[in-house]
Amino acid sequence: MTDPSLRDRAVQLYDAFTHEHRDRRTLLRQMAALAGSAVAAEALIAGIAASPAAATIIDPADPRLLTEMRTGTQADKPARAYVAMLKDPATGRPAAAKRGVVLVIHENRGLTPHIQDVTRRLALDGFLAVAPDLLAPQGGTPADEDKAREMIGTVDYDLALAQARGFADELRTLPQSTGKVGMIGFCWGGAFVNRMALAGGIDAGVSYYGPAPAPAEAARVTIPLMFHYAEKDTRVAQTGDPWVAALKAAGKPVQAFTYPGVDHAFNNDTSAARYDKAAADLAWQRSTAFLHRYLDR
Repeated sequence: MTDPSLRDRAVQLYDAFTHEHRDRRTLLRQMAALAGSAVAAEALIAGIAASPAAATIIDPADPRLLTEMRTGTQADKPARAYVAMLKDPATGRPAAAKRGVVLVIHENRGLTPHIQDVTRRLALDGFLAVAPDLLAPQGGTPADEDKAREMIGTVDYDLALAQARGFADELRTLPQSTGKVGMIGFCWGGAFVNRMALAGGIDAGVSYYGPAPAPAEAARVTIPLMFHYAEKDTRVAQTGDPWVAALKAAGKPVQAFTYPGVDHAFNNDTSAARYDKAAADLAWQRSTAFLHRYLDR
């Protein structure tokens, strides 16, 4: 679709489907009205939706890394997390240098291959990276993304925060850890970073286009935060802008960036219609520098 206004409308319709729990039949009907046919509607949706086939930028078998999916319990409930860290090429064991820990919080589709890939990218940037599956208490992230979104809608947030806190507490004590734990989250995960900043248990947070708490809560934040927003993402801006303003007014250590001309989820390179490489690269550079600043000491 070459008409920018039609493209923007298509993205808005898809966002309403994914974030407001609308049904797929309604989405197809709306997209068909916009695109002119059911076939064109399906093509539109395919371009906007995340593509599992495009999820791998860093090979899961990259020889520089140690990766694994770990299972266990946190807060007395099933827990699962994908772990990635640099490998000592001489020994095949974890690299000896101490590193900051980063918890990677997934979007509303759960612990997808894309989020696992982002976790590997963070490991290559010098962090001990761990991506919890916060759908684990419900049986874990399903392959069906629509089902995952339904499950996200029923997440017990108190339990999810307790599990994230449990992961953070454990990771602080690892011999490879500096003892500092940060968090980076995307969309639903970006909102979760805000919740964790209020709940406590981490040392720094980076939120990508995540809905924010009420501004009155800003005084409770005690950690440095970085925010990345998309200019076209008016839905998130409704809460994000007042939240950032309240944090700044309260004298909190906060950095916020709005990237011009881009959509919600501009960092997700598995969505052809949303991904913006220039904005994603700049946000990533800012994020990793921020996390190194607060976690490497």
